[in-house]
Amino acid sequence: MPTISKLLVANRGEIAARVMRTARETGMATVAVFSDPDADAPFVREADEAVRLPGASPTDTYLRADLIVRAAQATGADAVHPGYGFLSENAAFARACADAGLVFVGPPAEAIEAMGSKLRAKALMAEAGVPILPGETVHPDDGHEALAAAAERIGFPVLVKAAYGGGGRGMRIVADADELAEAVRGARGEAASAFGDGTVFLERYLEAPRHVEVQVFGDSGGGVVHLFERECSIQRRHQKIIEESPSPAVDDAQREDMGAAAVAAAKAIGYVGAGTVEFLLDDGRFYFLEVNTRLQVEHPVTELVTGLDLVRLQLLVAEGHPLPDEVGEATQRGHAIEARLYAEDPLAGFLPTSGLLHRFRIPETPDVRVDAGVADGSVVGTHYDAMLAKVIARAPARDEACRRLADALARAEIHGVTTNRDLLVAILREDEFRAGRTDTAYLARHDPARLGAPSCDPLTLRLHAAAVALAGQGERRAAAPVLRTAPSGWRNNPSDLQRDAYLAKETQIEVGYRLYGGRTVVEVDGEPLPGVQILDAAADAVHLEVDGVRRRVGVHRAGGAVYVDSPLGSSVLTEVERFPDPEAARAVGSLHAPMPGTVVAVLIEPGDRVSAGQGLVVLEAMKMQHTVHAPDDGVVTEVRVSAGDQVDADAVLAVVGEDEKP
Repeated sequence: MPTISKLLVANRGEIAARVMRTARETGMATVAVFSDPDADAPFVREADEAVRLPGASPTDTYLRADLIVRAAQATGADAVHPGYGFLSENAAFARACADAGLVFVGPPAEAIEAMGSKLRAKALMAEAGVPILPGETVHPDDGHEALAAAAERIGFPVLVKAAYGGGGRGMRIVADADELAEAVRGARGEAASAFGDGTVFLERYLEAPRHVEVQVFGDSGGGVVHLFERECSIQRRHQKIIEESPSPAVDDAQREDMGAAAVAAAKAIGYVGAGTVEFLLDDGRFYFLEVNTRLQVEHPVTELVTGLDLVRLQLLVAEGHPLPDEVGEATQRGHAIEARLYAEDPLAGFLPTSGLLHRFRIPETPDVRVDAGVADGSVVGTHYDAMLAKVIARAPARDEACRRLADALARAEIHGVTTNRDLLVAILREDEFRAGRTDTAYLARHDPARLGAPSCDPLTLRLHAAAVALAGQGERRAAAPVLRTAPSGWRNNPSDLQRDAYLAKETQIEVGYRLYGGRTVVEVDGEPLPGVQILDAAADAVHLEVDGVRRRVGVHRAGGAVYVDSPLGSSVLTEVERFPDPEAARAVGSLHAPMPGTVVAVLIEPGDRVSAGQGLVVLEAMKMQHTVHAPDDGVVTEVRVSAGDQVDADAVLAVVGEDEKP
């Protein structure tokens, strides 16, 4: 049997760090590979050795099997763990590892090949009698008529779906034939960028099913078991954001049926290692969706309810050991829920965000686990998936797990980039979710822009702004060369208030304050804030008593912004300059980049007449594509970008003027 003494992790971010953690616990040395943007990432620092993959894009780095095999050989690694995404479900990579004498910590190449193509997987499952949804292959030369005919045979709505990979990339819902061509183009582009293969197919789209998957594990002796189900129905852009185990919709009888079907599917392809059989559950019936021949992002919920370390089991099986007895004897204990924390803006259609993470702190307890790929000072770029961390809570019952997870996220200090944190907290506290009535249409019924609106109400923003002003005076007094005990702006007689102004998004808040004779007077937008007593004011925190209630308000100034955290919520304020420089007005008709990213395609030229809603420029960030559309009819007067350009958020892409032709 092979022995693994040094493990190379062919991945990045939180999954690389998570795999290396178990590898170290089992006595294995670790090797990381990293792209140029990841050179200072936490997972690189945590590895015993690290090898650079020159470049930034996935196709130049984490999708280069030859460079990864070469890195393993250069460092003397015995084995390669692929994590998830990138090359984790690439049969050619598994073979390349074997040919180089490296143990591939995953299933045999033949099993990956059988399930790597969702089209082939559907055919195999149909032969095995597993219920499948109708679908058809899309060929590269299919025109509008061929695509429309295929969709009509399947029945609208249809799902355009990448044949390889996962994670919600390369997928589009199409309601009518007019949308097909653009949906297929976009799905192909995303799939090619994320997985190195742009093949897509059409499948009937169930509008509100549950997404339930079964964790399977096999060893080289032919033993296969299932480790129960996970519910993954809360999704945006077909990508899961909240997962849990057990599913609130699956009873013991259905659990047994789905588990048996998953084990039969795994045995049919000679499966070895960790894998997941995914199903859609609709009106009590389940349909095969796909087999993921790798470790899943959401594997921690299974670990917390079974007490098993799935990465440890992967490594044992890769060394040729049979599955330990505790795997077959595992039971579900309590309930676990995982939330994926993404750098994205739910209020802007989940557009990815980027920037410097000035602070990243999530409270961990014995029942709250944080698997993070970032830390204070990390740079969140646009080249890779937008997930920052996974936060997982366990409790004896589902409702308590919801409360624990929501509390941990609400208390988190995440400064520097916009995230989906407020949306996650709102979902975990929402009545329908708490009752277990979840399906893949949950976020269609609950508008993310409303559900995920910032937790701070106007009154909280006023209190936060006042705390920032008082923290500022505390900081100034601490830095004063004389009379540090006197409050900033102190007068022995009442006088006019000191005034500061702050912006919270589009809202301006003015704070006036005066400290004299042991009294504190605070006004916000000209109205007194009654009953205010300052217990302590420092640069990073203010302890306030307002109407008899004491609270600590954390204040963190970084990158031109002020980040405020209190028991009432979190907010971001920007201090208004007293003497601002005049800003140049935007050109009328300017189309601005809604996110930083790479220009994938420019679909117009100067002089072109365009219609409202027409696609003009396609951007890609974090492996997702976004089309910038014309807001009105007009004529393109300027095009300021070309394919391949890197642009910042708010950069001018093109200018569309009025069409003066009668």
